[in-house]
Amino acid sequence: MVADHENVKVYTVNGAAAGSSSSLPDWLTRKRVAKGKGKRAVREHYEGSIELIQGFEFPEASNRIKTTRDGHHAIATGTYKPQMRVWDLNQLSQKFERHSDAENVDFVILSDDWTKSIHLQNDRTIELHTQGGFHYRTRIPRFGRSIAYHFPSCDAYISASSNEVYRLNLDQGRFMNPLVLHDEGDAEILGINAIDINPVHQLLAFGVDGNGSVQFWDPRSRTSVGILRLSKSRLLPRSADSEVSLGVTAISSRPDGLSYAVGTSTGHTLLYDIRSARSYAMKDQGYGLPVKNVCWIEGGSRMAGDGMVLSADKKVIKIWDRSSPSTNFASITPANDLNDVHHVPGSGLLMTANEGIQMGTFYIPQLGPAPRWASFLENITEEMEDQTTRSVYEDYKFLERSELTTLGLDHLVSTPALKPYMHGYFISLKLYDTARMIINPFAYAEHREKMVREKMEKMAETRIRTKKEVGVKVNKALAEKILREEEKAKKKEERKRTKKAAEDDMEVEEGVAEKVFEEEEKEPRSILSDPRFAKVFENPEFAIDESTREFALLNPSSTAQKNVSNRGKTAVEDEEEESDKVSSNGLNESESDEEGNSSDSSDAGELNKFDPRARPGQTNPRAQEAYKRTKESNRVANVNFVPMRAQAGVSRGVDKNATFGQRLKPSAAVPTKSRSSDARIGDDGAMEISWVPSSDARDDEDDSRVGRKGKSKAPQRKGVEVFGAGMEKGGMETVDMSESDRQGRTHRRKGIRSGSKNVFRRIDS
Repeated sequence: MVADHENVKVYTVNGAAAGSSSSLPDWLTRKRVAKGKGKRAVREHYEGSIELIQGFEFPEASNRIKTTRDGHHAIATGTYKPQMRVWDLNQLSQKFERHSDAENVDFVILSDDWTKSIHLQNDRTIELHTQGGFHYRTRIPRFGRSIAYHFPSCDAYISASSNEVYRLNLDQGRFMNPLVLHDEGDAEILGINAIDINPVHQLLAFGVDGNGSVQFWDPRSRTSVGILRLSKSRLLPRSADSEVSLGVTAISSRPDGLSYAVGTSTGHTLLYDIRSARSYAMKDQGYGLPVKNVCWIEGGSRMAGDGMVLSADKKVIKIWDRSSPSTNFASITPANDLNDVHHVPGSGLLMTANEGIQMGTFYIPQLGPAPRWASFLENITEEMEDQTTRSVYEDYKFLERSELTTLGLDHLVSTPALKPYMHGYFISLKLYDTARMIINPFAYAEHREKMVREKMEKMAETRIRTKKEVGVKVNKALAEKILREEEKAKKKEERKRTKKAAEDDMEVEEGVAEKVFEEEEKEPRSILSDPRFAKVFENPEFAIDESTREFALLNPSSTAQKNVSNRGKTAVEDEEEESDKVSSNGLNESESDEEGNSSDSSDAGELNKFDPRARPGQTNPRAQEAYKRTKESNRVANVNFVPMRAQAGVSRGVDKNATFGQRLKPSAAVPTKSRSSDARIGDDGAMEISWVPSSDARDDEDDSRVGRKGKSKAPQRKGVEVFGAGMEKGGMETVDMSESDRQGRTHRRKGIRSGSKNVFRRIDS
């Protein structure tokens, strides 16, 4: 959809969108897409466009296009190979194609449908085609330029590169005497470019090339009835040479029988009344290129208005009112050069033959209704009116002359690749990107390196960071807290700036940008770097005493956490810890202390918990090593069991390495009945008891009965050995068991549910 200055919407329903551009031809673009991504990619490449008629294209380019008088078919000629194609408009698809030996110049449909047509080829041949195919071929003396058919006399008029108009009578099947055009002036007739037959009074009009005139002939008398000479002073520039020729390239007569539209080789369209020799309106296409087509658009009350004129060169199609030629009703700039334009009568649909693969079809709702075979276009366009319109220069990049020189594209000036505009040029966006890559081949590598660096920096934010050394002598905890708060504020400010920059797409003026840059340089002063608070972190007199009541009231959470970590262990915790330790390694107290100190110093600051921010599968080697060291230390008791030494014995001259019992006097020892135990009582009332386990079960039984006075022994059973605390071995009592209990079940169960067949079996009586 293209929006022009008058808010008249033009919808592209076939072919490339108007106003689009490409630095590569469309056939090469489609070939690359198909080769690289497959047919699905080709379908997605054209997904956003409307394809009104399926297969409305030629292999290379199209020459002419027309619709039949009944409005059911469209016929077009193109290349390569030279061929004619017919589309069934009711089915919106191609009906057939027919090849020829030479490229077509012009053709005329003889019947109301597609069955009969006459074609003028570029090898001076004239071909007649019927429903069955090619019918007949004949030749003319000169290369033809245009063809027209006069229905009342069955004469086909063929103009050529001479002053003669050949007549081929299809009723008699032979050539008639040609019409010879003469000019009373000095200019020579180089050829006849266009032929028009007025549908009202059948007057013949021939557009002459060379002298810039239009000659009118009466087909009944085959004589000239008048010559219309165009004003060279108005059409040619003043600096032009007087010998420059002026030609008439297109003629169209209005159904009222009085008005004519004449297109010239200078890109002008003149409107004449047959009763006057002066034009009453003139339209300039703006490109200085020969006019390809002119036609009158009529349609009654549903059309934009009677008297609309369509004029087209190979670059632009302009539709304007005959009363105000300076204002365009609509202007269309197709993506490819035009060869022919056809307006479907009574509708707002235009068909174009161009130098591209796809032929163009444009629908203008303000110009007229959609044809009956495409009535759904009106509903589609109503839905598309709410969508965003496409800019005419969407695929272009504006460059100045200096930028063109930098890119090495200054040699493209005055070529179709650059479109001049104001103080610069519009260039295809794809061509601009290609030139920029050529001038700086490392642009992609630099961009890739930048993207990798940004990604690595983003990943580094999730890693575990070491604490930064604040470098202060006093109040280190306070300095670290201030530093963390400043980093959080800095990150928050950066997020705000990024969000604001994303929302603001407009460029800032240079003066405002410098001011913003200066403001960003002035960062807020930190407390750590402020000289007013320097002594707080340097003088020990300003040190914060965390053991005071005032600090506990101001920081209740940190104080409570510290008290929990510093509180002593309870008796239950000490007992549990002692039970988990083992004293079999024989380490002395000094070695244990050294190991404990080393483990404490190495484990300081270790994180042995899982970090949820870490990536999956990531391990913390430092935490694992700390866990191993803690595990090894837990296997050894923290308290070493050494022989007890009585301090009283040292003063009496007893050996220092003697045990506590050895330093006692044996005079007070009390003998016991047990052979495996010995008890000694010293002078100070202390008692030492030693017990040696025996392998004899009877000794164990006697030892187990030590201290039991007044109680008789339990009778010893035969074959039973007693040991330990109430434990026995042997002497199993025999129990009478039935044969079935002793050997197990030998018969199948009855009267219960079967697991295999999932049924209940009946109990037999």
